Amino acid sequence: MSDRKSLLEMGFEDARVDWALKATKNAGLQPAMDHLLAHSEEPVPDPSAQGAASRNGDMDDEDRAAVTANISQEAEAKSLRCDDCGKQFRNNALASFHAEKSGHTNFSESTEEIKPLTEEEKKAKLEELRAKMAEKRAKQAEQDKVDSRSNELLRRKRGQESISIKEEMKKKELEREAAQRRKEKIEDAKAKAAIKAQIEADKKERAARAAREKALREGRNPDAAEGLSAPAPAAPAKAPAVKGEWKDARLQVRTPGGNLVTTLPADNTLTNLAEYVASQSLDYDVGSITFSTIFPRKTFTDGEMGKTLKELGLVPSAALVVGQK
Repeated sequence: MSDRKSLLEMGFEDARVDWALKATKNAGLQPAMDHLLAHSEEPVPDPSAQGAASRNGDMDDEDRAAVTANISQEAEAKSLRCDDCGKQFRNNALASFHAEKSGHTNFSESTEEIKPLTEEEKKAKLEELRAKMAEKRAKQAEQDKVDSRSNELLRRKRGQESISIKEEMKKKELEREAAQRRKEKIEDAKAKAAIKAQIEADKKERAARAAREKALREGRNPDAAEGLSAPAPAAPAKAPAVKGEWKDARLQVRTPGGNLVTTLPADNTLTNLAEYVASQSLDYDVGSITFSTIFPRKTFTDGEMGKTLKELGLVPSAALVVGQK
């Protein structure tokens, strides 16, 4: 490892390390350390000023004598003292550097000469610098831990927010799927009811056609037979026909969600009525529906669910209450 890299790892600034190595002519690590400790409070000299100083070698004897005389006149002032804090400095550059750092403005000349640092003082100064560097590194490590923990908490928070958003999206998707299934179930039940109604209509049509053909075979007038079987529109005040003559049953079905009114063929069973109720609400399943009458009070059994409305005495009209097993 080079001397420069070793000094940089100790925490010294690049410019000061370069100054120390140049001033000691790269004599080694220890001379550079001595230079850094001895000039720790001095500002790093400007290379252009050093070039100007090197050009002073071109002065003639008269100029050199004048400079020497001027130096002799100023030799009485050994140092500068900061009247604000009491620190002493070797030259104006150091005093200016101190003024910039501290903001102090009151300085005075002093005849007290600043002694160079002894070996013990240099070692103490070096230990002080190392302690400061260690303290700085420890603070930085502690700050890095705090930053790392803050970043981890932030990462976890973002992860939790992402999970919550995903769960909410999944919940909404499940709700949409459930609504779609309910809609499809209702539409399917309605389609089945429509098919059954069409089947019943086809049955009636076939029965009417068979009756017409039978009347023709027997030599009777089919239109007259149909007229006799159909109720006369001009006789509404006549007594109603007996139950055996009714072909349809008008049913009022009471459910917790409201009343349903429907008309079914008299030869339909209670199971057909249960299918109709299930097609109107998702709250019911065909196999779990029960029916009962209010007056007289009667609950139909599972065996009666296969009987026709006509057999159960529910024609021409009846009121039923829906229950569940």
